[in-house]
Amino acid sequence: MIAWHAAHRRLAAGFLAVALVSLLSGVVASPSAAAVPGTVAVPGAVAVPVPQWEPGLRAYFVLTEPGDVSPAIGAVRANGGSVFAAYPAIGVVVAHATGADFAGIVRKAPGVEQAGATRTSDIPKQAYQPVVPPRPPQHTPMGPERPRWNLTQIGADKSLPVASGSRDVVVGVLDTGIDGEHAELDDAFDESKSASCAYGSLDRRDGVWRDTNSHGTHVAGTIAAAKDGVGVLGVAPGVTVASVRVAEEPSGLFFPENAVCAFMFAAQQGFDVTNNSYYIDPWQYLCPDDPDQAAILEGVRRAVRHAERKGMLHVAAAGNSDYDLANKTTDSSSPNDSKPIANRPLSADCIDLPTELPGVVTVSATGMETRKASYSNYGTDKIDITAPGGDPGKQDEGVLSTVPGGRYGFKAGTSMAAPHVSGVAALLVSAHPEWTPTDLRRRLLGQARDIDCPDDDRCAGDAARNSFYGEGVVNAAAAAGVGR
Repeated sequence: MIAWHAAHRRLAAGFLAVALVSLLSGVVASPSAAAVPGTVAVPGAVAVPVPQWEPGLRAYFVLTEPGDVSPAIGAVRANGGSVFAAYPAIGVVVAHATGADFAGIVRKAPGVEQAGATRTSDIPKQAYQPVVPPRPPQHTPMGPERPRWNLTQIGADKSLPVASGSRDVVVGVLDTGIDGEHAELDDAFDESKSASCAYGSLDRRDGVWRDTNSHGTHVAGTIAAAKDGVGVLGVAPGVTVASVRVAEEPSGLFFPENAVCAFMFAAQQGFDVTNNSYYIDPWQYLCPDDPDQAAILEGVRRAVRHAERKGMLHVAAAGNSDYDLANKTTDSSSPNDSKPIANRPLSADCIDLPTELPGVVTVSATGMETRKASYSNYGTDKIDITAPGGDPGKQDEGVLSTVPGGRYGFKAGTSMAAPHVSGVAALLVSAHPEWTPTDLRRRLLGQARDIDCPDDDRCAGDAARNSFYGEGVVNAAAAAGVGR
């Protein structure tokens, strides 16, 4: 059965005690991360008490000049808040506090550049009592492997006999988690590079990276399902995948502090590629004229840029609303953690995170006939490349991949398109480990197979680049050096 529902539309927008300081990443982790009770150690600041959950807590970003978060720590404490996580390298502090005026007061503190609420709902108690997702019972993989339309569409039927990628290349799946014990993924999955960033704190306990939905395991299978003659086959079955769980339970939402934690952890681990098949909740589009949303925009932008500077390429789904990202007008879906605002006006400055950030490869979706899928977002100079996402109408027209418990399932969405691009990017990194993210992006787009605009008056451009397909369909065959 094809997974297609409101939550999937959001997932693929486009469809995370005490802390110790990591000098490599600049991360100060949260209560679940360390073992010394009572304080959080922050460079350049005095120790602060570990926060405790209470009803009515809200989460905030407090931003300072990168390198010194002590002004933010001081402002948070002086106004009755607590520090939940801090990232000195990018000048971002995650604070928890009660009271409607907290952000407005903290914004005026010396050394604070921006401050804003990251959600419009209370922090769930699970943030302070995170549980390890259960291990799903494993079933026998289905077999034998069947040729799939999605692999043929991107030329993987030509690339797979000659190139499967290197285990030294790591694709970080920032998602709902991965079932790393699935028979199709256990060789590719690296538990040591996996973690949870749900609720906005880094958690390295065993198993916290497990899938809480099925979405992340499906994405991981498209990238790296084993070339073993059974079940399904990934675009780059020889590469490594790691799980960074970003989605919370029970809401299933991907909040800004979770995403910042995930990108900073990715930077620490040295991933080569990240796959981002979601948008950052609770605002589908964030507008800089709102001080809360402006703080989210800047905090996430800093984390994404930090990870890119560490050498990784970010790939993201364009969204499932059949929306022209180049001509935004209104949004009635946000905030999605409380009561959405009807017909909220948008401007060109309002953007979808992370897919519209500079340097991120934005992926639209095609169906079996290599035409824009009905749901896929589009937009002139917004879409970089396209890939198979499937159609939700018929089972065989979705993308078949792995789901937890050794099982398989069909899903459709730009969430399913993005990992095809991440897999091809991993093939390029395998062949050219010296390439920078800019080099990889240039080659991905340059090798894409051109597609003309269909007979649709919304599609602007030509075969070289247009609003539906960007530079064209991602090309695994060209990445493997076996043609275009």
